[in-house]
Amino acid sequence: MLPAVIAYPEINPVAVSLGPLPIRWYALAYITGLILGWAYARKLAGDDRLWGAVARPSVISLDDLLVYAALGVVVGGRLGYVLFYNPAYYLANPQEIIAVWRGGMSFHGGLAGAALGVWYFSRRTQVSALTVADICSAVVPIGLFLGRIANFIKPELWGRESDVAWAMVFPDAGPLPRHPSQLYEAGLEGVALFILMFTVVKMGGLRRPGLATGVFAIGYGLARIFCEFFREPDPQLGFLFGGATMGMLLSLPLIAIGVGFVVQASRKARAP
Repeated sequence: MLPAVIAYPEINPVAVSLGPLPIRWYALAYITGLILGWAYARKLAGDDRLWGAVARPSVISLDDLLVYAALGVVVGGRLGYVLFYNPAYYLANPQEIIAVWRGGMSFHGGLAGAALGVWYFSRRTQVSALTVADICSAVVPIGLFLGRIANFIKPELWGRESDVAWAMVFPDAGPLPRHPSQLYEAGLEGVALFILMFTVVKMGGLRRPGLATGVFAIGYGLARIFCEFFREPDPQLGFLFGGATMGMLLSLPLIAIGVGFVVQASRKARAP
């Protein structure tokens, strides 16, 4: 007998239709995340109390950063998924690579793409790339939260089979109840990480270039690894050696890089 489970709240994946053009929750999450992140970034860049003597980009210039970051997230996220999670399929079906509306985005790939956008923006504005990255790190959890909610609505990236009281039977995931791991990730990678970054910023973290970036990298990496214990691995990959998943492996170097940034920022802070 199956345990009692919470009914999955099936939601139409199309948020609204503008004539023949359907606007899906998935796309709406990306757009809203970018706009809210841009607005918050402008607020941070315009607050003199947060920066001390650190040079920062102008509020107006962040309009350009939004464009570069958006391109980097979409292109990098899609290519990351193609290369890391399903290269054989897309090698046989290259026309599917551009079909982003069908799902399939990699956070780690999107992060790499956004990093290239940050680097290009910093060169154009002559502002330290670490300072620009610190601003982005403070706002990224907004998009992560909305993206994971969109994963839940779609639904995709559901959890492993479980008998916990809040387990759900997801459409197309078989008859057994599963962890709503998308909501776990929304809570940790979105809400909890945003609170952590907000605290770092309020405590003067932006005055130490690279510190916020490092804290974000460590925080996201740990949150992702934890959530991977409840998330069903991608079927084309399954579990890797020792029960590890691709998400875990890609998060380990992210944590290591984050530690390096934090150590470097701390050393500069101690220097006379």
